[in-house]
Amino acid sequence: MYNRYLTVILGFIVLYTADLAAQAGEARNPVIHADVPDLSMIRVGDTYYMSSTTMHMNPGVPIMKSKDLINWELVNYAYDVLAPDNDDLNMLNGKDTYGRGSWASCLRYRNGIYYLSTFAQTTGKTHIYTTTDIEKGPWKAISFKPSYHDHTLFFDDDGKIYLIWGGGELRMVELKEDLSGIKAGTEQVLIANASAPAGPNVGLPAEGSQLFKVDGKYYLFNIAWPKGGMRTVIIHRADKITGPYEGRVALQDKGVAQGGLIDTPDGRWYAYLFRDNGAVGRIPYLVPVTWKDGWPVLGVDGKVPENLDGLPANRSLIPGIVAPDDFKRKKNEAILPLVWQWNHNPDPEHWKINGKKGFFRIITSRTDESVLFARNTLTQRTIGPESSGEIALDVSGMKEGDVAGLALFQKGYGLAGVRFENGQKNIVMINAESGTPETVKSIPLRQEVVYFRADCDFRDKKDEGRFYYSTDGKQWTPIGNVLHMKYTLPHFMGYRFALFNYATIQPGGHVDFDYFKIRDRIGE
Repeated sequence: MYNRYLTVILGFIVLYTADLAAQAGEARNPVIHADVPDLSMIRVGDTYYMSSTTMHMNPGVPIMKSKDLINWELVNYAYDVLAPDNDDLNMLNGKDTYGRGSWASCLRYRNGIYYLSTFAQTTGKTHIYTTTDIEKGPWKAISFKPSYHDHTLFFDDDGKIYLIWGGGELRMVELKEDLSGIKAGTEQVLIANASAPAGPNVGLPAEGSQLFKVDGKYYLFNIAWPKGGMRTVIIHRADKITGPYEGRVALQDKGVAQGGLIDTPDGRWYAYLFRDNGAVGRIPYLVPVTWKDGWPVLGVDGKVPENLDGLPANRSLIPGIVAPDDFKRKKNEAILPLVWQWNHNPDPEHWKINGKKGFFRIITSRTDESVLFARNTLTQRTIGPESSGEIALDVSGMKEGDVAGLALFQKGYGLAGVRFENGQKNIVMINAESGTPETVKSIPLRQEVVYFRADCDFRDKKDEGRFYYSTDGKQWTPIGNVLHMKYTLPHFMGYRFALFNYATIQPGGHVDFDYFKIRDRIGE
């Protein structure tokens, strides 16, 4: 009994201390408790911009903005679609591009121009986007072969432009001045074994290159993953960009790794990195940096701190990273806020927003076997440590065989929705965590509007999803079983809330989503 009371008291002390830290304006790690991996960051004056990876989602390569390094908001994307006429991206002829699309980007600024480079297995190309207005665009798109894996774009002081890429063996090429391709004869091995500082038993060889120049020296950041160990930050240093480079392990704590350097206007330094954190995805951390003997020293006594002194408290990720939507728009306006992304390329002829009435409609255009292959599935990130998504769904336009609703979306998905079968609309919960979709529960539906909610519990990597339905939007009834969410490499992405509609028998049916609500808590 005493131990139980002591545990409760200690819990209150921890919560009270955390509240005091927040009230005192103290930032905490993780900076963003959501899937924002492969960070690349710049500072222009007193404003920070960050790009990230969203792979098969579109629009792609999100741009986020912050004034304090802690609180971020989505302000743009580099492209609407990576390639419009690609069967993989359009999910045509049985193809898809899950876990591929565009990967780690590199964001740079030079002489009034913003540069964003990325690469795509799907297209086999390196893609570079440029703009003078990173928040509004437009972006100029350039692409060329091959696809340079996990590259860093670098503008040197002499005007030369380089790409460094690879895994284990890192290579470098010089780019043409117009960025249209590489200069012939410039490819060279930069570091033969960049993994060496992490020891001989490396599972994941050094990759994720990001190059910086500070006080005349070049600093190349990479990640490696020793067998039986954790994700590790490796930094190589050189006096010339061509080397020779000397390397060392810069951080090995909690698996927080892969990123680079950023400074503040008042001269403080940080490393921006991320951590694999289960089903919610790969989440960003900020680590203080000091300098010693010409090397950046990461962390506090070699550790990633929980609190970040001198930075403001974290605010909610709502509405900067995720946000509710009532789908009400001005007349003839069908704009989707930046928090939304499509799964693969959208089919513009088969979705619409009626802004006056305030609904989002998905019209089926073909038959599919599951939500994984449905077109026009609209998604937002889930957020941690807990979050809840809710929809109101009008199913009066469904056809026999249609399935529509709200999913927690990944390879091992779960969903709650309505299935029209044998002339009857039924509320269903489907669990596909095993790899095979299983209808766990089916209940006859007697009305045309129904409400669904999905709760996500990511606390301490619990990674549980629960579904609920309501006939009035007020009283909620649990349905089905617990979805044990697992981050899978085939999708390579944290779980997302997904609004979907697909046909299994005949196309042409439709459903209307009246709203989407998101909260950063569950159980309400």
